[in-house]
Amino acid sequence: MSAAAIAALVVTGVLIAALAFYLLWVVVILRRLTDSLGKVVFGVAAIAHRVQPVESIVGEINGDLTDVADALEALVADLDPRRASRAS
Repeated sequence: MSAAAIAALVVTGVLIAALAFYLLWVVVILRRLTDSLGKVVFGVAAIAHRVQPVESIVGEINGDLTDVADALEALVADLDPRRASRAS
């Protein structure tokens, strides 16, 4: 075998080894990412479970605030004619 053929085989072997190393490194990174994402999903599910009872309370508060907003709009409507008569 010539020196060029041996060099080509060595370079090919080094390239294959490097690609195998990087492929294994990607596998390690993806496994870490999978673990991290699993923890995030668990945390989000826990938060969603704890927040679930708040939904009905928020609906009540929103209804109360709608009543307050309507009352304030009525008050402003009552005050506007009085301000107009004072200015003239």
